[in-house]
Amino acid sequence: MRKAFHDELAALCDQLAEMCALAVSAMERANQALLDSDLSLAEQVIADHEHIAAYNRRIEESAFRLLVLQQPVAGELRTVVGSMHIAADIDRMGALAVHVADISRLRHPDCALPDEVRASFTDMGSQAVRLAQTAQEVLVSRDPEAAARLRDEDDAVDAEHRHLFTLLLDRQWEDGVCSAVDVALLAAITSGSPIMPSRSESGSSSRRRAGGRCTRNSPEPVTVRRDWIPAVR
Repeated sequence: MRKAFHDELAALCDQLAEMCALAVSAMERANQALLDSDLSLAEQVIADHEHIAAYNRRIEESAFRLLVLQQPVAGELRTVVGSMHIAADIDRMGALAVHVADISRLRHPDCALPDEVRASFTDMGSQAVRLAQTAQEVLVSRDPEAAARLRDEDDAVDAEHRHLFTLLLDRQWEDGVCSAVDVALLAAITSGSPIMPSRSESGSSSRRRAGGRCTRNSPEPVTVRRDWIPAVR
């Protein structure tokens, strides 16, 4: 009976690693779609998110089944409950990639990134992907030293995030309102910041901007909402 339980627990951890690999791939492709203004790649990222969501549902169902049938305690209970939280976080990683792909698609054939911030987004996107790859490594190896590296890698992403907002706030912005809003949203999304609006909110507002009077070269003054801005330490 206990062997069957441990086999199911191991299978649950394997599913988490597989799900994380899908999220890493989505993040890599979303970053590439953003930098290259690649419409087909952006649409592929959006369509493929259902695979990540399906993993999330299966992991949640497996975890609940283990809780009900096996009634784990102590460390085993923490592992089962933790797997549901991890799956939700990985699903959110995939959803963030979809947000990036959404903005890339909405701005096609133009690039959503002005030249001034392209290098910063290249760095931050690469750092975010490395962070996700480290998370996948931890899920596969159960290596506590690799897990400890996550905090340092996350700090690097946060630092680049703050730098991007410094560019928006501390210099004359010449790329218009839409680009300022796109950069603010993309910085929040790529860093995984909780200040990001929901997909429905960001998508609808972006579509209104894309279809309305707002253009990249709009002469309107730039206003960046203060509640989008992370604390700069």
